[in-house]
Parts: sequence; C-alpha cells; structure tokens
Amino acid sequence: MRVLLSTYGSRGDVEPLAGLAVRLQALGAEARVCAPADQEFAELLARAGVPLVPAFSPVRQWVTDAMAKPSAVDLPRLAAKVMAAQFDILSAAAEGCDAIVATGLFSSAAAARLVAEHQGIRYLCVAYCPVFVPSHHHRPYEFRGHPHPPEVTDNRALWDLNIQTMNTLFGEAFNALRSSIGLPPVDNVRDHVITAHPWLASDPVLSPWLPTDLCDVTQTGAWILPDDRLLAADLLAFLEAGTPPVTVGFGSMPMQAARDAAEVAVAAIRAQGRRALVLRGWADLALGDDRDDCFITGDVNQQALFGRVAAVVHHGGAGTTTTATRAGAPQVVVPQIADQPYWAGRVAGLGIGAAHDGPTPSFESLSAALRIALAPETRARAAAVASTIRSDGAAVAATRLLDAS
Repeated sequence: MRVLLSTYGSRGDVEPLAGLAVRLQALGAEARVCAPADQEFAELLARAGVPLVPAFSPVRQWVTDAMAKPSAVDLPRLAAKVMAAQFDILSAAAEGCDAIVATGLFSSAAAARLVAEHQGIRYLCVAYCPVFVPSHHHRPYEFRGHPHPPEVTDNRALWDLNIQTMNTLFGEAFNALRSSIGLPPVDNVRDHVITAHPWLASDPVLSPWLPTDLCDVTQTGAWILPDDRLLAADLLAFLEAGTPPVTVGFGSMPMQAARDAAEVAVAAIRAQGRRALVLRGWADLALGDDRDDCFITGDVNQQALFGRVAAVVHHGGAGTTTTATRAGAPQVVVPQIADQPYWAGRVAGLGIGAAHDGPTPSFESLSAALRIALAPETRARAAAVASTIRSDGAAVAATRLLDAS
C-alpha cells in the first residue's frame, strides 16, 4: 500500500505525520510526506527515513510575515493561492497512491480532498485538537474578522454558522477548483473536507473526545515520532551544573509577543530562585545578559530534555503540550493563537500546570503561574498524569489505516 501524508503548517503539523509514516513503513507500506520544505522539516524527515514531497512553499517566512501584520492577511485570497498550488503538487505526488491522509491548514487539506476525489483514492482528514472538529460539546474555532455573534450561545447553532463562515472564506476557491476538473460544486465546504468520519490524533487523557451526533470521530492517540538524538555537551553541562532549570520557548510563534513573553519569563524564573533554559524557536529568542544561570539553545530533543527540567513555559502547541505531559514536566502555557487556549485549559484542568490568561504576560502574572507550576503538588500530579499518556497513537493509526485498505 502506498500512502501520501499531506500537511502545510509548522513543526507541530509535520512531526506527527512523520511519526505515522515511520509506523506505516514498519508495517510494510510505502509512505511519504508532503510538507513545507523548510530546512528543519527536511532534516526531521531525513532523520526519520521518510521521503519529503516539498509543498508549494516553505512556511516559516510566510508565517512570520502573516503574524507580523495579521489584519493585512486576505484569507480568501490566500486560501485560493494555497489550494491551487497544493492541488498541483499533490496531484503529481498522489499518482499510484492508495490513500491520502491530510491535516494542517484547511486550504491545504481541501486541496488533498480534491486530489483524492479526482483520482478516486481514499481520503482521510485528521485533526490534532478537538476544537477543529464539529461537536456540540465545544464552540468552533473563531476566525479573525468573523467573530461569533454574542447573542448566539448554543454550540450547535454556532457550528451551523461556522458552515457559512467556512463557505465565505474557502468555498469560492474550492468550487472554482472543482469546476476546473469537472466536479460539481458543494454547498458545505467544511464538512466535505473534514468528512463525517475524521480522525483525532490526540491523547484521550490529555484531550478527550466526547461523542456527538455532529460527526463520527476516531481518536487514535497522539502520533509521536521517537527522538533518539543526544543532548549537546554544553547543554548537558548546564543541566548538571545546578538544580533543574525552568525551560521557556514558544516554538513556531515568530511574533514580537513571544520575544516579550520570553524576557518576562526569564525575569520571573529568576525571581523564583530558578535557573532558566531558553529555546530559541522561530521567534529567535535571545538572552538579555550573560549570567551563568541562563542558557540558550536551538533545536533540541524535547523528549530527552523535558524530563530533566523543573517546568516548561511554552505557547501551548499540541506537540509541545503532549511532550511535556508525557515527560511529567509541570507546565505554564501562555497561549498565542488557534488551539493553544484549548491546551492551556487542559493543562490547568488536569492540575499539571497553569494556564496564563491571555497571550501577553506580565512579571506579576507569570510569577503567579510559575508558583502554581513549581508547587510540589503540581509536580506530583504531572508525574501521575504522565503515566497515563499513551505512546502508541501512530501505531494504532497505521494499523487501522492498513486494515481498512
């Protein structure tokens, strides 16, 4: 069986697909990943032994520009560009494949849906977080410029309105592409792309799915790519030179808010009498001084690192949250965009850390959150929850995918 795995997004979108690809290969299938060809993703997939099909464009600079001035982003126009470009890439990549598994940016998944339909091969849509999948248990994601009407409080009604919003943002481009390949238009682009049977690749303890009649979801567990890289010698020396530090990093968040949050975090960490370990990330975080109680590093094996730190201050991406939870590391989540407020709420709700209220922390607000995360009872709870987090989600998904072929 040949499977094309498709995404357009950040590392949190790409790495789980690499994890699934490795499991598919272990079961005898051919698997390759279509993803942005940024150097870090190319290196990640090469380490995993997974072929890369370059997406239409690298993503880091695109995200940096978009987040620098989000109000200037014309989403329907951008969606049309992504769909058309990804459709061409995926059409060629899918030749001879038996299935396409799509996640990431909705317009990229929409292109994958079209390719699968056009070529008559199986299509599967996957989400990494429940908030992107219809359910009467939660509200839909709120797109910029399309806020939920304040008078509408029923979740079912909001999901009905979400169909209209998605049609406004993506419907014209999607149906134009359909027309160009001789397919009839659809009047509900959201459900056509997500389908009635999407998969949810998140841990059922960290991110439980509650049954709903709005769609039939299969929750596989999180797709984890094992990382056996050693920590660098200078990082190991820092870790061993004193008490466990508090790690701070904001992953693929390139905006100024992340830089400011990191500076505040280091000050708050020091005020707690702790050392700080800064992960540079897409914000290109830097140290404000050369004191020996603080260390900065670039790309690092978080699976090896997080079990050795006192706490992790981060943005709340699905991958980072899952890795920290598996490691038993208390967390402070400072959510910036998209599904990150959801993960912040789950961390607080499970008692394994603190959710910061909003994306811009002050010294006082972050200090209060750190006191929660660094409390002995939080560490004990984080260790207890860590023992319940599954590591076989990618294996479960690979087996299900092949069994259904």
